Amino acid sequence: MAARGWQQRCFQSSYRPVAMDERIDPGELLAAVGFDADESVLTRRQAEVLALRENDVRQSDIGELLGTSRANISSIERNARENVEKARQTVAFANTLTAPVCVDIEAGTDIYDIPPTVYAACDEAGVEVNYGSSNLLQLIDDAVDGAIQQDTVQVPLRIDVTNDGVVHVRERSTERTE
Repeated sequence: MAARGWQQRCFQSSYRPVAMDERIDPGELLAAVGFDADESVLTRRQAEVLALRENDVRQSDIGELLGTSRANISSIERNARENVEKARQTVAFANTLTAPVCVDIEAGTDIYDIPPTVYAACDEAGVEVNYGSSNLLQLIDDAVDGAIQQDTVQVPLRIDVTNDGVVHVRERSTERTE
């Protein structure tokens, strides 16, 4: 079979480089990053597809490699990315349960009021935050799409800071259950 463009690139890992002109073994890719299906929210097939996609392999080529259609690969990739996002949200929730610092920020808050509020809560809890003011605001903007517009918070936010100063930001639900 003639070598394709994607097959001529090289996958770099700490495990060892895998030449793409050879037949790619998705199992080797997963072994290189230490994937364990029993410990993951992803199925093995989802992990294979994500590993290949993150190395710029086209969906149609993955389908050929794995013996399925491009449409099926697209569906597997979409479900895998949804599972990854759910896992991130689960970790954020777990961090909220154990975080010594939890700060609720209301919609309409001026963004320049956020850092002093977070720092004061951290000081009170004896936690050193690992971010300066501008980095903290950038983290908030990156964490919640559309959270900040024109120096104003647009949606209610929850900012949690762990014991080791790691900041987690998420949109706060305004719904309360009794």
